[in-house]
Amino acid sequence: MSSQRTSTPALRPLKLFLIAGEHSGDALGAKLIEASRTQSARPIEFQGVGGELMEEQGCPSLFPLSELAVMSLVDVLPRLPNIWRRIRQSVDAVIAQSPDALVILDSPEFTHQVAKRVRRRAPQIPIIDYVSPSVWAWRPGRARKMRRYVDHILAILPFEPEAHRRLGGPACSYVGHPLVEKLDWMRNLDAEALRERLGTPKDRPVLVVLPGSRTSEVKRLMAPFGDALYRLQSEIGPFEVILPAVTSVRPLIEEGLKGWPVAPHIVSDEADKFAAFRLARAALAASGTVTLELALAGTPMVVAYRADPIASSLRFLLIAHSVVLPNLILGENVFSELLNKDCNGEALSQALLPLMRGGPERDEQLAGVASVLECVRETDEAPSAKAARIVLAYAEQDSGALAAFQRSPIAM
Repeated sequence: MSSQRTSTPALRPLKLFLIAGEHSGDALGAKLIEASRTQSARPIEFQGVGGELMEEQGCPSLFPLSELAVMSLVDVLPRLPNIWRRIRQSVDAVIAQSPDALVILDSPEFTHQVAKRVRRRAPQIPIIDYVSPSVWAWRPGRARKMRRYVDHILAILPFEPEAHRRLGGPACSYVGHPLVEKLDWMRNLDAEALRERLGTPKDRPVLVVLPGSRTSEVKRLMAPFGDALYRLQSEIGPFEVILPAVTSVRPLIEEGLKGWPVAPHIVSDEADKFAAFRLARAALAASGTVTLELALAGTPMVVAYRADPIASSLRFLLIAHSVVLPNLILGENVFSELLNKDCNGEALSQALLPLMRGGPERDEQLAGVASVLECVRETDEAPSAKAARIVLAYAEQDSGALAAFQRSPIAM
């Protein structure tokens, strides 16, 4: 009598479509892909728009991400026709793929335009927004409008779920900031090895200077930053400057250094950047994610920014008390910020002076960075793993998990 073998039918692969609009979204997407594959019992097929990191994780891009990586309104206007063409192309690709879920990654000017059109044409596709727009800072009415085309927001700042609840936005869960996954790595960096390699004397304080990663930022900040260093040097004497620079703007930075009184040590490697944060007495930084990086590294800072004239004229629309992420997390302005006309050499040097010399202002900032770390650190699960858990619940239509996420979004 022959035995009869029964086979378990293969599970249908899940299909996820991810859309990033710039390199930060590409990094988030790559970690999300990796975490999703780890958690899912089913194979997953990925399609979308992303960069090199997402492609390395098996998510080919419809077109080069560099076409979308623009920041200011002045930068965007000449490229609008091509951006709209890419929006339509992305929508058509999502509809053709008919994924189990669509994940949009930051860059709301692009990704939300795609999401709105997908929702109209294929309302059955769940849409998850990884990184909330800054509805708590300006245009708060966007939160309620997002409910029409976003099913769930994966927040990376701890105060965002409450903000969306207050403003009538979609279900929102704090999954944790992606920088949290780097904390152990940051702490284990050998800062003294960097000091020895750069040849910076131990008896000289170190200032880290970060004029931005975009062309527009660097063009506007190099001159006032150089003036601030000149004035600071006349107050405290010689000090060392380390300047982390991304490859794309390094030539522009080197051109701007011709008028600086201090020749900085330029570093490009990410490990060197975070090691420099550990060495630094203080930092002078452009507003952005780097301010949270500095806070998690324990570095006091002065934050500065000069927006383009159009954006500067709209400053009155800002409803948040600060543009500095650590200040927003703490709910108070612990870290100095000097914006637009206040971003000048005299004001910047005067703000840096007590941080370099020491005193109450420096002590307050050191207490502040410790509080920021306590606010954002989550020990039970990595941010990308939490994000993947929610995305997979939507993709697999896990009604029990979805009910829990939507019933208590802040705790999830």
